[in-house]
Formats: sequence, structure tokens, C-alpha cells
Amino acid sequence: MPNLDDILEHVGEFDLFQKRAFFLICLLSAAFAPVYIGIVFLGFIPEHRCLNPGIAELSHRCGWSLEEELNYTVPKGEAFTQQCMRYNVDWNATELSCTNPLENLTSHGNGSIPLTTCQDGWIYDASIQSIVNEFNLVCEDSWKLDVFQACVNVGFCLGSVYVGYIADRFGRKTSILITTLITSIAGVLVAVAPNYIWSVIFRFMQGLVGKGSWTAGYILITEIVGASYRRTVAILYQAAFAIGLLILDVLAYAIPHWRWLQLAVTLPTFLLLLYYWCLPESPRWLLSQGQNGKAMEIVEDIAKKNKKVLPAHFESISLEEDNEKDSQLSPSVLDLVRTPQMRKYTFILMYNWFTSAITYQGLIMHVGISGDNVYLDFLYSSIVEFPAAAILIFTTERVGRRYPWAVSHLMAGVACLVAAFTPEDMHWLKIIAASLGRLGITMAFEMVCFVNTELYPTFLRNLGVMVCSSMCDVGGIISPFVVYRLTEIWDQLPLLVFTAVGVIGAGSVLLLPETKGRTLPETIEDVENFHRYHAKQLK
Repeated sequence: MPNLDDILEHVGEFDLFQKRAFFLICLLSAAFAPVYIGIVFLGFIPEHRCLNPGIAELSHRCGWSLEEELNYTVPKGEAFTQQCMRYNVDWNATELSCTNPLENLTSHGNGSIPLTTCQDGWIYDASIQSIVNEFNLVCEDSWKLDVFQACVNVGFCLGSVYVGYIADRFGRKTSILITTLITSIAGVLVAVAPNYIWSVIFRFMQGLVGKGSWTAGYILITEIVGASYRRTVAILYQAAFAIGLLILDVLAYAIPHWRWLQLAVTLPTFLLLLYYWCLPESPRWLLSQGQNGKAMEIVEDIAKKNKKVLPAHFESISLEEDNEKDSQLSPSVLDLVRTPQMRKYTFILMYNWFTSAITYQGLIMHVGISGDNVYLDFLYSSIVEFPAAAILIFTTERVGRRYPWAVSHLMAGVACLVAAFTPEDMHWLKIIAASLGRLGITMAFEMVCFVNTELYPTFLRNLGVMVCSSMCDVGGIISPFVVYRLTEIWDQLPLLVFTAVGVIGAGSVLLLPETKGRTLPETIEDVENFHRYHAKQLK
């Protein structure tokens, strides 16, 4: 009995029907970008300084310019101190001159002037309105910005299991519709949240289903194309995410208020609910549920839209026959670490998922706090995701997986190191280094996605990917704390962290076997006896 791949070879593996579905699914991938990385603009940290009513009155009396006023408003020292402390001086009660009002205060004692925390609020750059200046997420409350981003990654981690269950139990299309609806509603609620606590709760709700929506789209598009096109559509689907980043950048530039920006990126996603009429269900999933009749209806629709004729002898369809050994095995998490090679694969893959996420998200967030022009810098670093996809498409089947993967990690690490020690007056070099770093980590992120599936035996493949990729969400949770907290010590310190994890990641990848041209392993024994297994495949 023929399987679906046999039939797709006759009715079209990637013709008009699949191309239309692919375009629609790519819109879903693009819409996920603001959910995943919207913190760059929603949580933009504007220039700010302590509000000091007393110095303002003295400035008015003395006729100071703003620059002269800031000389006495902002204490000399580290950037964090300048923004979060002020002189502990009673400007109204003390006899002060307009020439140098602090001169008498420094002439006594040790010459230092006591400082105090901001007690009257802050003055922000009024050109942009983010959650930072609306909820005063600075100084002692700056950690709340980290939580705002981390909560969506916590949602990703917790939601991945049950959303995956929905996709397997009720279908890919149903999963997309349900998660898209909840993500859109939660996005609107974030925009109208009355305070910080509710914004975190609604952001967490977005995370619970947002990643599941993107993943369901990834599964659906790879299940309706022919086998020879799956790797290409998988990479291009991830590249569509970069288009979403570019759209986010343009909207953020045009809409400098975080609530209106949130609505602008959320309201169009309700249109994705029209997929109820536009997208097919996965015929592979229908077959797995024993709904062969419905699966054949979709196949016939594919043939019709592709202007192909379904051969008469393809009157029925079945799933690919399961390996007899597979059917006798039941997956367990312990299988991932029970034997030496499986244990090595699992730990290396988990580390690389973690490294890819913490570096990818970290570099994007670092642009938001270190760039001269956050919109241009974000644009430059996002554009490089397109050549990343092209490089992978043309190299992975020619060169292999292992060396391009290691080089991409090494490129990201070295680029971060160069960016960290590039002088500020060579901003162009910083941009080039940051873009190369983003190029490298994007390639590494996409590589770990499909190499993970090639290393594990069939009966453990889904479980292995789910367990290893959970470290991606852990990296996403940690990344805002790495970026925002370490920046208070030195603004380039996060880049050194990314350098270290990238170089280690490059070395760890070289410990994995090459999977190019290798038949997928069926059992744990195949994995443990790789050299003999691979030699047998080459005969």
C-alpha cells in the first residue's frame, strides 16, 4: 500500500497548493517575532536622571542652561550611579552661589558630597514611551524589566508540552487556530494592562501558547511537502521570523509608544483565524488518527490545485510502515542518558540549545541598550538572518552539518569579542561585528533544530527533541538577567559571556558525529555502534 510520500511524488511535492500553504504559514512565523523578542522596543530603556525640584529652582534663579544644571544634578561616577543617585543637598536652605554651588560643601571634611537615592522620581527622554518610564522600571526596580521578558520564556517552557499534546490529539490546524486566538487576545490585554503586575501576567499568557502556535505551523508545513523539500521549507520558515523582526523594527520607529505598538503588532494576528478556511489539516496527522478518507480528500485537493492527476492505483493510503523493533519499544527520558553515546549527545545538544537561545536573545536585547540608533542597529542585525538561511541551504548537503555548525558558533563568539573591545568612535566596526555575531548564532540556532532530529533513534526522536529544546527556554529566561544586570557592571560584559559560551559550543559540536548522508538510527544500539553502523551503510 502506498504511503503519503509516494503519492506526493505524483501530485506535487512543492507545487501551487503547498506554496500557497507555505506562504500562509510563513505569516504565522513572522507574527511570532514580536512575541518572542518584543522586549527590545516594549522595554526600551530611555535616557533618565533623578528628578530634583530644588536644583530646578536654583537653576531658574541662576539662569543656567540644561548642561550647567546637569553638572550639579548628575553626580560624577559610573553610569548606573549617575542615573540612580543625586546629591543629598538642600538647595533651598543652603547658601549657595550660582558660580559653583558645591564649592563650600567640598571645602570641609574629606571633600566628598553625600549622595542619596532618587526620592522624587525620574526625568525621562520624552521621545519614546516604554514600560520602563511608564512603570518606573529603573534603579532598584530595574530587575522587573528582566522579569517582564523572562515570564514569556517561562510560558514557552511550561506551554510546550500541553500545546504539543493539543497538536497531536486534535490536529495541527486546530492547534494553530486555538493558540493564535489566545495569543492575540493576550497581546491585546498586554496593551491595556493597568499596571506592571497585569502586564507580566498577560505576557506570561502569551508565552504559554505563542511558541506552540509557531511550532504547530512548523510541523504542518513540513508534513504537507515532499521529503526532498522538508529541510528547505523548515529553514525558510525560520527565515520568515526575520521578516517579522524587520516589520517590528519599522513599526517601533513609527509608533514610539509601547501600548500602541503592542496593539499594532497584535491586532493583525486576528486575521490568521481565517486559516480555518484557507489551510488544510495535515494529511499525515489524519492518517495517524485512522481518518484515511479525509486524508485522501486533501490529497485529491492537492492534485487538483497542482493540476496533476492522481493515479488510479492510488485508491488508498497508509502511514509508512513502522519498524517492527520500533513498535516494541517505549520511549523513556532515562533512555537519553542511560548509555555513553546517548548521554554525550543529550548533554551536548542541551548545551547548544541553551547557548543558541541565550546568545540569540541576548544580542538582540543588547542592541536595545547599547546602540546609538536602536532602530538602525536592529535593522542591520536582523537583515543578516536571510543570508544565514541561504548559507545553510547551500552548505549542509554539500559540506555536512558538523563543521558549518561549529564555525557558526565560533563566528558568533569571536564577533562578540571584537564588538566588546571596539572603541566607541568606531561604531561602524561594532555594527559589522554585531551583525556577524547575529549571523553566526542564527545559523547555529537553525542547525541545532534539525541535527537534533538526526541523532536520536526513531522511537526516541520526538521525546529527545522536546527534552533538549527545553534548554532553549531556560536560556531565554536567563538572557535578560545576563544582559541587563551585567551591563550595570560594564556595558560590554554580556558580550564576553556570549563569547565564552559560543567558543565552548563550537568545541562541543565537534564531539558529535557527522549526520550528512547517514541513515537515521532506529535503535539505541545503532547509536552506540555508530562506526560499524555507518560503515555498513556505506557498503
